[in-house]
Amino acid sequence: MSMVTRAWQALEAHAETLKTTHLRGLFERDPGRAERYRIEAAGWLLDYSKNRIDDRAVALLLDLARAAELEAWRERLFRGERINHTENRAVLHTALRDRSGGVLEVDGRDLLAEVRAERERLYRFAEAVRGGDWRGGTGEPIEDVVNIGIGGSDLGPRMVCEALAPYAEPRLRLHFVANIDGEDIHDVLQRCRPERTLFIVSSKSFTTQETLNNARAARQWFLEQGGREADLAKHFVAVTANNRLATEFGIGREQQFAMWDWVGGRYSLWSSIGLPIVIALGPAGFDALLDGAWAMDRHFREAPLEKNMPVILGLIGVWYNNVLGFQTHAILPYAQRLARLPEYLQQADMESNGKSVDRAGRPVERQTGPVIWGGVGTNAQHAFFQLMHQGTKPIPADFILFRESRAPWPPHQRMLLANALGQMEALMRGKTAEEVRAELAGRGVEGAAAEALLPYLVFEGNKPSNALLAERLEPKTLGALIALYEHKIFVQSVIWNINAYDQWGVEYGKQLARGLLEVLEGRAPAEGYSGSTLALLARLRGD
Repeated sequence: MSMVTRAWQALEAHAETLKTTHLRGLFERDPGRAERYRIEAAGWLLDYSKNRIDDRAVALLLDLARAAELEAWRERLFRGERINHTENRAVLHTALRDRSGGVLEVDGRDLLAEVRAERERLYRFAEAVRGGDWRGGTGEPIEDVVNIGIGGSDLGPRMVCEALAPYAEPRLRLHFVANIDGEDIHDVLQRCRPERTLFIVSSKSFTTQETLNNARAARQWFLEQGGREADLAKHFVAVTANNRLATEFGIGREQQFAMWDWVGGRYSLWSSIGLPIVIALGPAGFDALLDGAWAMDRHFREAPLEKNMPVILGLIGVWYNNVLGFQTHAILPYAQRLARLPEYLQQADMESNGKSVDRAGRPVERQTGPVIWGGVGTNAQHAFFQLMHQGTKPIPADFILFRESRAPWPPHQRMLLANALGQMEALMRGKTAEEVRAELAGRGVEGAAAEALLPYLVFEGNKPSNALLAERLEPKTLGALIALYEHKIFVQSVIWNINAYDQWGVEYGKQLARGLLEVLEGRAPAEGYSGSTLALLARLRGD
């Protein structure tokens, strides 16, 4: 029997002893629990005391991590070994925010020197746009910047730009186009003037169907609005690894910014894909974002497992997903500007760990990635929190809080934080029948009337949550938060022995879409599809 198997069996056996243990009881029996179950790193405090774990569970989870050789895998990640084995690639998004000024040699190349050189190009261009020195074909400065991408080329930059809008250059307006639905780009172009608009076409391959079709639509709009072919290079730039196709599109080589094959799309906002962020925040703001991520990188690499924030978060997630059988995880930022964070983390987590075969190509033995979802507080309290409190599905959750707000209304922030604390406490404590009876008696409801209401007002509680707290939402704390979740995802992939950095399943649907497009356009016969698809095709074509 392998060490990993023994570690799983020990966890499962211990879980049996906790099945009748309530979180309320754990706090009552252990007054120091909140102080012991907390970690501080990179400007963040993690309080994980409201989880259905005890010291023995934590120790066994750490045993599992060591049996899975997490520490060795962590070093392989940072050293640039080709841990994305199905694509024979290193995974080095951490190199993009390495602030050491050192050297990272992979295959005879100093990758950090390449990153620094490309970032300087990016910064020079962004400063020219921000300062009004980069001008369009008619000599006017840029006012609107439209990022055209999808997936990692959209979600990360969009989320960061919205989250850090108070730090952005006020003269510029940023827009994001991702969906192939024509309404998306139509609505954006309605708000732009071609002579003052810059388009960023972000596609590593420069073949992504949605991105290229939207880029062509933008190009057509620009020309139809009076723009000249000769001016395309002043209004279109590319972030890509395919310089040939970008040049054929009409984008000058000097307006093409590099991507590397060792950066996955969903981990790429730190690269040239972050050009919209640099234009919005400026080089200093982007540097602060990198600084925060680098601080979390160092913590993840150097801190012992038992005091390591991404490791503990990842292992708690494994405990729920694989031992207790909880299938979803909610991301609940109590900050309006982080409204897109759950969507961003859906891709980061579910595209990474949504796998059913292990690193040896065998079917996995255990459930892999949970369903990631969520919403912004307090709006979410008036939407789906009822299910979390009294529904039948246990839903672990991360509450993300900031002590201060930039808004000039302190009472709002106090009310926001009180709501977050209240929801976490309610999820943990629940409300017993005795407490409900006493509450009803205080309102003059007793006897049969009280007993009739009782089942509806009792809360089981025992619902787990993590609290992540920082001083304020700013570039550095946001960078650290994103890196925290990136590393949590990696930790879980190691435990499940899967490759978090490929996404072959997504490609199959795209492959079928190309053939179906030919059918819809009348260029190919409708053959070889299921009866359902054939019937839908007939209806869509008006047959």
